[in-house]
Amino acid sequence: MINPVTYQSDAALIAGINRELAKRKPGDRRLLLFVHGFNNTASDATLRLAQFVEDTGFKGVPVLLTWASAAKASRYVYDLNSALIARAAVGEIADILVRTNAESNDVFAHSMGTFLTMEGLLDQQQKGDLGHRNPINHIMLAAPDIDFDLFRTQLKQLSPEIRKKMFILVSKDDKALRLSTRIAGGVPRVGVANTAELESLGLTVIDLSEISDSSSGSHSKYAGSPEVVQLIGAGLNSVSRFHTDNRSAVQQILAASPIRIFGNGTGFSN
Repeated sequence: MINPVTYQSDAALIAGINRELAKRKPGDRRLLLFVHGFNNTASDATLRLAQFVEDTGFKGVPVLLTWASAAKASRYVYDLNSALIARAAVGEIADILVRTNAESNDVFAHSMGTFLTMEGLLDQQQKGDLGHRNPINHIMLAAPDIDFDLFRTQLKQLSPEIRKKMFILVSKDDKALRLSTRIAGGVPRVGVANTAELESLGLTVIDLSEISDSSSGSHSKYAGSPEVVQLIGAGLNSVSRFHTDNRSAVQQILAASPIRIFGNGTGFSN
């Protein structure tokens, strides 16, 4: 058990993060902003992030952005409204993180947290801050619970440089996203969208549809499948866009698994 620490000001939080960064060697002084999804308590999200960092071997400093989920499967609309309310918090935490001594940042969001993340990225883009005050390595969106047409609109407002850093983890057997699609009146969610459509938007798509060994179910393969966890870890810990090096650990994982990667983050089709 770790006793929680309450920071009384932004400056105190920044100092705390800097202390953790100083424990890392140069090159590993990176931040990972983790945004949880639907049906998660703050405790659930903290445990999930801790396990995620342990399993992936992420070498930097993790930061959790938690929002007011009702943590009940029946409260989907409540959670969606909570995510909308929390949009300003993404900009607030981004303003804090860029004032730290971090060399760069990674972003990982899951489920409804991807919607919140996209809205935060748009806010930073409109301010002219996105990717300029501190480099972004990867933006990973796992099982995005976002209306596909809305997602297209969001992407058009982001720069090509940012879109090239985006990795979308999808799975056609995602039962939770099938349910949210029905709740949304049949409008498809990004996490179960056609890979070719996503690729045409200038994104890199990681298709997990053939992964069947996830202990966390079809909606959380990023955490429940050993192969997927290894892939994400290799990507986050790489110094470049991880799927472009045939000698990389990622390529070795792909050669031995049914995971497929499509696209190279170039181009944008209207």
